[in-house]
Amino acid sequence: MKEQDRGMTLIVKTITRLTVGLILLFGIYIVSHGHISPGGGFAGGVIVALSFIHIMLAFGKEVAFKTVSQKVASVFESLGALIFVTLAIVGIGYGYFFLNFLAKGEPFKLFSSGLIPLYNMAISFKVGAGLFIMFIILVMFRVTKKGEGE
Repeated sequence: MKEQDRGMTLIVKTITRLTVGLILLFGIYIVSHGHISPGGGFAGGVIVALSFIHIMLAFGKEVAFKTVSQKVASVFESLGALIFVTLAIVGIGYGYFFLNFLAKGEPFKLFSSGLIPLYNMAISFKVGAGLFIMFIILVMFRVTKKGEGE
């Protein structure tokens, strides 16, 4: 099967090319503004993962693996956990576990909540990469009915 024949129709591929960047940008916005508006690391991580899942559904798994491989997703998931735990442990040096050691700014400003944006970023890495890896596993081990063949 040719590379261009894999995935969905030309219309779906074209719409995906137009929207996947906007979806990714919206996920990053949700992560970065999660402490001053509804959202945060979990919701933003899910949206970022869905942008890569959108590529996989429209173009096929081979194209998605060229964009983000399973190893890269695993590195981001580990990095998210490492950042989260490191920030929590550094707080011990300032008094106790999870202590906010950064200065607080003005209310309702982007840099106004100390460590919460950093925690949101770490959670988004963990959730986004984890969700993408789970989807990869579901795609790799999908069960086909008898007589459905590839």
